[in-house]
Amino acid sequence: METIKTFDPYKIIKSPLSSEKSIRQIEFENKLVFAVSSDATKSDVKRAIEELFKVRVAAVNVHNSMRGIKKAYVKLRPEHLASDVSADLGLI
Repeated sequence: METIKTFDPYKIIKSPLSSEKSIRQIEFENKLVFAVSSDATKSDVKRAIEELFKVRVAAVNVHNSMRGIKKAYVKLRPEHLASDVSADLGLI
């Protein structure tokens, strides 16, 4: 029997990040920043964000920090506002 791997967006997205830089990106670039699982790919992050927040993602960039945290910079499509999503998350 084969085991079917189910997609769990809660295992991909760990938490939103609210630094001064990320708040500036929410306001001016329509981007959100998340700490993600170390084995998550760009397509995993895109799918997880679209499922969790019901938005359309334009692009995803990932960054492995020196502290061992993998960050995902998620740019939303123009019809969705990052400030609305961040308000739902309690960042702004």
